[in-house]
Amino acid sequence: MDLYKLGDIEERFAELIWKHEPISSGELVKLCENELNWKKSTTYTVLKKLSEKGIFQNIKSEVTSLITRDEYYSIQSRYFVEDTFGGSLPKFLSAFFNGKKISEKKMKELERLIEEYDEVEK
Repeated sequence: MDLYKLGDIEERFAELIWKHEPISSGELVKLCENELNWKKSTTYTVLKKLSEKGIFQNIKSEVTSLITRDEYYSIQSRYFVEDTFGGSLPKFLSAFFNGKKISEKKMKELERLIEEYDEVEK
């Protein structure tokens, strides 16, 4: 998937699909009408756009994701750290905690994540 940042309304649409998939395109139209106040044409236009971006697919009237919600937000998080902090996780964490004390529990969890990542990299 190319980098693609969903707009607010696209994100709400995507969340509906991720929550209900697999979902028939007809049910998605009804859901979008109720949740987003969209017409059928709007639902299909946005679905087509996001399908072309490689996020969703509509095959034989069944809508499913090509990337999970977690995968999408993981990609967005990495690009955020890259763009905002030059890819530096320590700079990001420093800004995130902004002088606040980190609990022992959070510190252990961060250490565990770093160790797991280090093991994957070897």
